[in-house]
Parts: sequence; structure tokens; C-alpha cells
Amino acid sequence: MHILLLGSGGREHALALALSKSPLLTRLFIAPGNPGTAPLGENVVLDVADHAAVVAFCHVMKIDFVVVGPEAPLVDGIVDSLRQNNILAFGPDKAAAQLEGSKGFTKDLCRDFHIPTADYQRFSDKAGALGFVRRKGAPIVVKADGLAAGKGVVVAATVSEAVEAIEMIFAGAFGAAGAEVVIEDFLDGEEVSFFALCDGTRALALASAQDHKRVGDGDTGPNTGGMGAYSPAPIMSEAMSARVMREIIEPTVAGMKARGTPFRGILFAGLMIGRDGPKLIEYNVRFGDPECQVMTLRLQDDLLALLLASAKGDLPEAPVHLKPQTALTVVMAAENYPGTPKKGTQIKGVEQAAAEPDVVIFHAGTKLEDGKLIANGGRVLNVTALGQNAAEAQAKAYRAVDRIDWPGGFCRRDIGWRAIS
Repeated sequence: MHILLLGSGGREHALALALSKSPLLTRLFIAPGNPGTAPLGENVVLDVADHAAVVAFCHVMKIDFVVVGPEAPLVDGIVDSLRQNNILAFGPDKAAAQLEGSKGFTKDLCRDFHIPTADYQRFSDKAGALGFVRRKGAPIVVKADGLAAGKGVVVAATVSEAVEAIEMIFAGAFGAAGAEVVIEDFLDGEEVSFFALCDGTRALALASAQDHKRVGDGDTGPNTGGMGAYSPAPIMSEAMSARVMREIIEPTVAGMKARGTPFRGILFAGLMIGRDGPKLIEYNVRFGDPECQVMTLRLQDDLLALLLASAKGDLPEAPVHLKPQTALTVVMAAENYPGTPKKGTQIKGVEQAAAEPDVVIFHAGTKLEDGKLIANGGRVLNVTALGQNAAEAQAKAYRAVDRIDWPGGFCRRDIGWRAIS
């Protein structure tokens, strides 16, 4: 099969590596890809936002299947454009992608189909939102309704912090994504990511992971797109996973189908596991980044076959097979991230780090200039390792991190702390 993978980050490098192992694959294109994906297929210069250009490329190169990595093209309807041109694609159509594209849409779905989540209110006017938080008090959570690159959520410990967040969002900090805000109760417990493949009618549990959103050690500093992750999450026992499928994932799939917007693709549920069980924080409609990096390292089944089955509406009954080991990834980010990252600094030692046992280095924000590896983004490398447990995976990952010579970068030094403790 000729496969086109859309995206350029660490997630897409991980997907490319997994897809490249499939016996179904004959040719893999990655658009635009990065220096890490280049040895696995053919990087192509293609504007993912230009639907007509993507469709034309698929026709010229006889693409059999398109795998969409990032959320923005999904929310923008790239899958609709592909299907209208008889091109099979993995991921939800525009209507179903609202599960990530609009937090208010998802909260309303939870209300209508009795999916456990935090109580909430939606506001399209600043005055109403400000009045609500002043009456409600804190802690409280303020969210921009639309896509904000993982940075549109403020967990406010005080009313003044909530007011500041509302003012910031309505002032245009996140553009159109902040035209509406969702304000919801603060949930207490342990946060976890849970992934399930869906085919419009059924869902198949994939894996669990835990991300580290804050930029600094000890979960301090501002939120980021993710500074590291590990899989599996110890809190997700077999019984808890079954409960999440029964109470959250399956009602979501049934609800979306009942609404006439069946969901096909990967459901990424951000959950809070509290005293009274799991509650949904929010949905994403694509593989997590950096969660994808740790999940694919554990996957024993043919990823391409699973994605095809999802897209065709024919997921297997058998469970997904995963390695029992723990995978852990450390994000190396450019100086000043998550602000305006410092680009253009040289990175050395990646080959030596990748030579460490059970280690894979995924490229996220890199480019090659005159044969030199250069930082070209905020989150730049994902140093990923497999171990018998979280402590061993962590030790292997940081041993590899320490072999990378990059004065312009930094990382957290405590990825996996919760699992190890």
C-alpha cells in the first residue's frame, strides 16, 4: 500500500516508525515530515492546510490510505475532502472532530448522554463569565473553547486568577479559539490519558499513559504541549480501564452515532481519576504528543492494519497486544519554551544517544542545515526508552539525554516521578 502520513512532529515520527514495520506497506510518504522521518519514508513538501493540494498529491502518487497526525487538519475537515475524492483516511470528519475542536460541544455531549464530567457553564460574553466565577469562587477551571495548542486551559487557584484568564482569552490571546469560554468545576484526583480506536460503532481499548504538562520539575510553571510521558499508567488497572470503556468511551461512541456524527479514529480521553471514579476532562481526536511515542514503542500489533480497520468501520474483536514493559519519553525543549522558543541552535550527540540500549530518539522540532542538526521549534526531541518498569525506563532515557550536547535546550529531570513513587 502507498501511505501518506500528514504532520511533522514527534508524534508523526513515532507513527512513521510504527507504520514502516507493517508488511502491508510498500511506500510511505510523510508531509512535511522532519529529519527523523526521512530514513523511514519520503518526506514531501506539501501544505497540509491546502486540501486540494493534498488530494492532488494522493491522485498523482496513487495513495491508498492517508493517516492524519495533527488536530488542526482534522478540525478543518481534511478527512471530508479526502473522502469526497474516494481517498480512504484515518481520523474523524469535521463534524466528529468537534470533540476536540469545541470543548463546549464535548461538555454538551457529556450532559446529553450521561458521561461523567465536571459541572460547567458556557459563555460567549466576558461579563457573564466574570460574574459567574465571582459567584462560584475558586479553585475553578477556565478554558478557551477552541484549539489553542494545549495552552488554552487555566486551572485558577483564586478568583483573581480566573478573572485574569477570562480577560486574557476574551482579549484575543487565542484568536477565534477564545470566542467562547467554558468554565467548569475543579476536579481533584490523578490525571491520566486513555486511548481507544473507534470505527463509528465500536471502540477498542489501546493503551494508557500519563503526561507531564507543566514546564518545570515538580509540576511547576506554565502548561505546555507536554514535557514527557510514560505508558502504562499504574492507576489504570484492568478494572479501571474496563470502567472507563463502559462509562465514558462507549457512551461517547454511541452518542456520536445517535447524533448522526459517527466517530472514526483515535479517541484520546483526558481523565481525572478521583474518589468516585473516572471523569472526563476533555477529548482529543488524534494520538497524543508525546503519548504516541511511548504507546507505539509498546505496540506489538500491526499499527497500519489497526488504523485501516478503524477507517473502514471494521475493528477486530480481539484486544490490542502491548509489551508489558514501561515506555518513557523525555521532551527536550528549546530555551524559553513555552514562550517564544530560541531557534537555530545546533544539536550534537543524537546518534550516540540513540545507540543506548532500548532507546529511540524521536525528532519533533528539528531541521538539517549543511549537515548539522538544528533546533527549529519549541519541543525539539523526544528521548524515549523501554524498561522493565518506570524506574528502569527513566534511567535509560536520562542516560541518553545526558549524551546529547545541546546548550540551547533543556528538559525536566523528573519524568515518571508519579509511577516511580
